[in-house]
Amino acid sequence: MPRAAVRTALAVAAAGLAAGLLTGCVNPVEGLVKNGVEGAIEDATGGDVSLGGELPEGFPAEIPVVEGQITVGIGTGESNSWVVVVKSTEADPAAAASAALEGAGFTVDTSMTQEQRDALTGGQLDANVYSNGTYLVLLTTQDDTVSYTVTPQ
Repeated sequence: MPRAAVRTALAVAAAGLAAGLLTGCVNPVEGLVKNGVEGAIEDATGGDVSLGGELPEGFPAEIPVVEGQITVGIGTGESNSWVVVVKSTEADPAAAASAALEGAGFTVDTSMTQEQRDALTGGQLDANVYSNGTYLVLLTTQDDTVSYTVTPQ
């Protein structure tokens, strides 16, 4: 995978994870935090941010997303990159997400070692990279949470 694609994927993923963590709090200022985080990410990325409920603008239709509640949707304008985080309702979210991507014509990058996957996720998440020749999808899962980081190939 090209270094620029990895850097973009990591930056977008970090923004998505930070947004997810910050908006997970339940307190009286939740709306302010949510709006502030959305605004900050939009300003930093020049893209579209949705913290809860919908796919970001321009998210590629050929990338299937598991059933569940979308908790974070970020699209960066200039780089055509996206992060989507889903709290899945699937019995086995990792298997469902992988099967859906493979069913849509994506193949898993088998050249990535477990050490490289752990470096991408801090060793805390299951991770694989998928490609269809047009997009790279970093798919990470932990329990019922599935994250898609999508970059052009």
